[in-house]
Amino acid sequence: MKISDRPEILAAGFLPDDAMAGLEARFTVHHYYRDPDPQALLDRVKHQVVWMVGTSHASMPASLINALPNLAGVSVYGTGFEKADVPALSARQLILTNTPDVMIEDVADLGIGLILATVRRMCAADRFTREGRCANGVMPFAHSLQGKTLGIVGMGRIGKAMAQRASAFNLNLIWYGPRPKPELPYPRYDSLEALARASDILLLAMPGSPETRHMVNAEILDCLGPDGTLINLARGMVVDEAALVAALKTGRLGAAGLDVFEDLAHPSPELFDMDNVVLSPHRGSATFESRHAMAQLFLANVHAFFEGKPPRSLVDI
Repeated sequence: MKISDRPEILAAGFLPDDAMAGLEARFTVHHYYRDPDPQALLDRVKHQVVWMVGTSHASMPASLINALPNLAGVSVYGTGFEKADVPALSARQLILTNTPDVMIEDVADLGIGLILATVRRMCAADRFTREGRCANGVMPFAHSLQGKTLGIVGMGRIGKAMAQRASAFNLNLIWYGPRPKPELPYPRYDSLEALARASDILLLAMPGSPETRHMVNAEILDCLGPDGTLINLARGMVVDEAALVAALKTGRLGAAGLDVFEDLAHPSPELFDMDNVVLSPHRGSATFESRHAMAQLFLANVHAFFEGKPPRSLVDI
């Protein structure tokens, strides 16, 4: 198929303004996700569309991918690409790109913030002070970080950045992942259960996938125990949220700091009134600097294909 001077792109999900403006300056963008009749739109443009885009939360199932006979690839604005049907892309030998690395430092910074806020009960202390309770009572003590053990699940880019930061707080570092990494100086545990038992704080930094769904269940939370803290920087799907709520309510788990939820738009309401929980609305990469860098990398990946160059961050599928 001959590609026109303004190639046609299907937007499967919302994109931030700078990323969308960059696309619309060079391409014809069809907004599938917001069209009142997306199927009718698809029927009109399916033969013209050569690329598809979306965030890491935009659904790009096999049915949509295979409805585009001239599709050459998909670009995801975000690190995670679990919403794109990788087997469908792979079967047609299509290209997949994402935006890794550029947000690692900010995500890891938030991870340290969640650890501090949760273990030192900073949000509870803020509420205690704002409610004027200082004059009539003393807030209960929090825990120290000194000498505690941080277990990291998933020692990829973010896990390594977390380990680097955690060492400055004198935390003992251990980890679990599917494959040994002999270059790492931290002990690797053979199972998630063993890691949870050995950890005071369990930090989740693994990818979301069907294999990792509900990887942290009631059994793992019980291994972490009543003095343990769970920090989730990964995906909401990796934690059984109902089991987490139950463990927190019954005291089988000490505390939790969560940047993600099984349903990002509707976290479990029971979490809202718990003083031992710190909540964040998926803000890991939500800094002006990270989002600008993500948009630039996202656009560079799309432009590279149409310029006959290799994308900067090609996913190996």
